[in-house]
Amino acid sequence: MAIAYRLYDIGYEIDLDRASALFAPDAATRERPARNEAQALQIVNPPLFVSLGRESLTIGGETHRAEVSARLFDFGTCSLQLRVAASAALSWDAFTTFGNAVDTSPELAALFTRYVEALRARVAPAVERPNLASVVEDYVVFRLTKLTDASATTLSTSVLTDEHVVPLLLRERGELSMAARRELLPHRFSYYADDLTILTWENALVVEPRGDDRDVEYILEFANAQLLELRYYDAVLDAELPAMYDRIAAARGRISALPTWRYRPLLGRLQTRVADVTETVERVENALKVTDDVYLARIYAAALELFRGNAWRRGIERKLSIVRETYSMLNAEAQAARAELLEIAIIALIVIEIVVGLRRG
Repeated sequence: MAIAYRLYDIGYEIDLDRASALFAPDAATRERPARNEAQALQIVNPPLFVSLGRESLTIGGETHRAEVSARLFDFGTCSLQLRVAASAALSWDAFTTFGNAVDTSPELAALFTRYVEALRARVAPAVERPNLASVVEDYVVFRLTKLTDASATTLSTSVLTDEHVVPLLLRERGELSMAARRELLPHRFSYYADDLTILTWENALVVEPRGDDRDVEYILEFANAQLLELRYYDAVLDAELPAMYDRIAAARGRISALPTWRYRPLLGRLQTRVADVTETVERVENALKVTDDVYLARIYAAALELFRGNAWRRGIERKLSIVRETYSMLNAEAQAARAELLEIAIIALIVIEIVVGLRRG
């Protein structure tokens, strides 16, 4: 099976309880990871899972049935999932060809666009400040239940070497150097002898014998949702900084009845922007917390490291610092103008008092 994800930012915040009420009672659920070791993961506000239906796709010249679903996160992210099952048991080379075909299918973009627009319209009453951002995140998980040989004997996941997974996860047919493999495939995890998770930037391989156990996919989807929000607000601040400088120049050239009012709208905008970004980023970071170093927690931490979560956070904080410093500078300039205006008023009152006194004398 191949599971393709496409993640979108559809608004500032989603009221998940209200969104759940917009679907049939059995169509939307609030899910958490089910494994015992998932207790190491604390999810403050579990996302809402919604089943959306089935589609037919042509993959590698064959027609496949695909299940479409969505997961809504309270911090404004919508994750669409497309689960495409292989038509039969495949050899490893055939599964690699199937996985690559799903990953590169030209039908996915139009299908995801259609579903996200329909979903946005349906959940609009539950979305605060609805808006479809231009930043989009995609990811593919290749899922197997077991590995067998020609005689149908179950094999250990240890038989999967880098030579097997490189064509599937990296779409490279040539033999990679040892250094390239260490750099591109450093994240490999097993909890039992028959399971395996290998992570890369764009996709992952998950071998999980329990068909109803989707916890690894859940964790990877959560990490991608957090990555999307960090990328989105980094882009928001990238656009805000040059626009902020232009607004400052315009404000300084504007004639105002009182100099102290010149920056009032700009200061209000900067304060709102800092508050919005800070609140959302903190909500994203606190959405899932790791309390112990076990299987799912290790996968989650590795995904954040692979997706450069800390680098995105540092970039956002650096840009927020520039906005805060600009706010402080403009506020200080307004305070100085206010003090100067007050001094002029006091001097004017003194002069008037002297003049009045001389005329009376």
